Amino acid sequence: MTADIRLFRCLSDNYGVLLHDPDTGATAAIDAPEAPPIETALRATGWNLTDILVTHHHADHTGGIMELKNKHKCRVVAPAAEAAKIPGVDETVKEGDKTKVGSLTGNVIETPGHTLGHIAYWFHADKLAFVGDTLFSIGCGRVIEGTMDQMWSSLKKLRDLPDDTRIYVGHEYTLANIKFALTIEPNNAALKSRAAEAEKQIAGGHFTIPVTIGAEKKENPFIRADIAEVAAGIGMSGKPANEVFAEIRMRKNKF
Repeated sequence: MTADIRLFRCLSDNYGVLLHDPDTGATAAIDAPEAPPIETALRATGWNLTDILVTHHHADHTGGIMELKNKHKCRVVAPAAEAAKIPGVDETVKEGDKTKVGSLTGNVIETPGHTLGHIAYWFHADKLAFVGDTLFSIGCGRVIEGTMDQMWSSLKKLRDLPDDTRIYVGHEYTLANIKFALTIEPNNAALKSRAAEAEKQIAGGHFTIPVTIGAEKKENPFIRADIAEVAAGIGMSGKPANEVFAEIRMRKNKF
């Protein structure tokens, strides 16, 4: 692994992330919720902002783009399907495309559901994935523009990444997600262990991400909807996984 990461908070509960290539000095912000925390992180690291990689069009992920672009003259990469809703776009990408940050190469994965054109960036050589608001630690994004079936398909794409892939998500929702997840899988030992770990992390002022795909596969009910025990736990034994997922997501909406 060659990439360096700087993680910090933005707005009320967004995560900001800088991805840095030490070989070339290139640095990308993953989304731009607001400019000031990103500027603070750049000053602290001494890195120069060369790129912004956008996952989706929501304002809490794009609000800082133009201020940063005007100052740093950085390139803005965005999902092709949502480019018209995102300011300052220089390059559009879609499923199967690659984008580079210096010498680092990321694969673009389309993950519709939260928004119709949502994408994730998978830097496979560095075992990193930036998943925006599709997948959270012990959760998933609300289905706003897409369908439940689309979201389930998107989550399966991310679940299929290698287990040691470290995922960086758009928001700090872990404790709330765990509280809900325990209503779905109250006897999941891995989930209960994660709950204790997350409580210590938050109490100590630490971040609860990154997490690995492998851990999420054991602990996150939203990507476990095709596990028989999960379906049985909500009274849906034998039902198709997409229907089980939809029920879990609807329960979370009301939680």
